Amino acid sequence: MREHRDKGDPSYYAVIFTSKRTQGDKGYAAMAQHIEELAREQPGFLGIESTQNQQLGITISYWSSLEAIKAWREHPAHKVAQKRGKNEWYKYYAVRICKVESERFFEAN
Repeated sequence: MREHRDKGDPSYYAVIFTSKRTQGDKGYAAMAQHIEELAREQPGFLGIESTQNQQLGITISYWSSLEAIKAWREHPAHKVAQKRGKNEWYKYYAVRICKVESERFFEAN
C-alpha cells in the first residue's frame, strides 16, 4: 500500500498497469516479487497496490515524480521483465500514468 504523505503538497503520480496473463507461471511469480523488491529501493518510489483474478490484473505503483517513473522504466532489471512480459506472460497490457492531486483515506476501526 502507498505510504501516507505529509500534508504539504499532496500531488504525486500513479502508474496503473492493467493486464491479462497467459496460461502458466513461466517464472512470472518469482520475477514479480524480485521486481517489486527492486522498485521499493528506487528513489521516488512511494508504494504499490495490486490485485488480480482470472480475467484482469491491476497493479498501481506510486511515485514522487515523472523523472522517478522514467528512471524505473529504464532500470535494466525492469527492462528484462518488460521484454519477458511481452514475450511470455501477457496477452495484453496497458500502462497509464496519472497525476494524483488529491487523496482521501478511510479505515474502519
